[in-house]
Amino acid sequence: MKVSRRTFLAALAVAPAVLRAQSQRTIAWYGIGGPDDFLPYLNSLQAGLKSAGWEEGRNLRILRFASAKYPDDFAAVVPQVMAAKPEVVVTHEFATVGMRDFSKGAVPVVFGFSGDPIEAKLVKRLARPETSFTGITYLASALVGKRIEFLKEALPGVQRIGILARPQHPGEPEERRASEKAASELGLNVAYFPIFAPGEIEKAFAAIREAKCDALVVFPDAIMYRNRELISQLAAVARLPSVSGWSSFADSGLLLNYGPNLRDIYVRLASYVDRILRGTPPGELPVEEPRSIELVVNLRTARALGVKISQSVLVRADRVIE
Repeated sequence: MKVSRRTFLAALAVAPAVLRAQSQRTIAWYGIGGPDDFLPYLNSLQAGLKSAGWEEGRNLRILRFASAKYPDDFAAVVPQVMAAKPEVVVTHEFATVGMRDFSKGAVPVVFGFSGDPIEAKLVKRLARPETSFTGITYLASALVGKRIEFLKEALPGVQRIGILARPQHPGEPEERRASEKAASELGLNVAYFPIFAPGEIEKAFAAIREAKCDALVVFPDAIMYRNRELISQLAAVARLPSVSGWSSFADSGLLLNYGPNLRDIYVRLASYVDRILRGTPPGELPVEEPRSIELVVNLRTARALGVKISQSVLVRADRVIE
């Protein structure tokens, strides 16, 4: 069959586009909340992927999924993720639990997760997961105790701290033990206030005030994050200097943050995606702990509470909110 010159040239013109489409690999991003909540982390992942040689639109497609009503919408969203047939799913925080419950291990999942991956039944061991899940956990016992140390150093007069936590969050018992140990070593009394649903937050604050706590530690997780504005408002009304572990809590009005740099975590997760796309099974990639840590001080909140942050803490802050 003879091919005309015009047909040959037309085919030649579209060939690069066809080759590009064929050479693109497909991953999925599964975030929690709306774009304002997860976009900084998705952007960080994209930056890390680009450094590893994967660029969206050139050799990579990133499909985007979100759960705005987590965990209630997991059963609806996860099948959509699976139907898209990505080669890897990168999960943002609590979306990891949705993939655990509804994906049945059918696709590699790279997570940034605030809890204990072993207790959450995501992996068998940190050093060798032996499942379809791997990634980075935000939870590190050393960080938990250090938050209380910074709180005491920033406000030497603190004597009794409250702990606001969700017992059902994987890793919470370890976080509580580390907090109580650090408080005991500093001569502080501790009162524990568990909540099992967001509707119990206001009641917990009433109990915290009744217990005469003069500072508060908020254990960070996806549900606390979702209610961070309310928690910050209640802490302000109760005049409670408060510390948590993600910078967004300080941005929302808590006094201090000491914890992992979450944007750095998502840059680093790109290396997991890269290795899986190049053939490494996720079960052979060790789960890591945070490497980059940040201390954030909210001076606006300090002024509103009428407290003065010690200079020794201010000079070590990575960021000060004026």
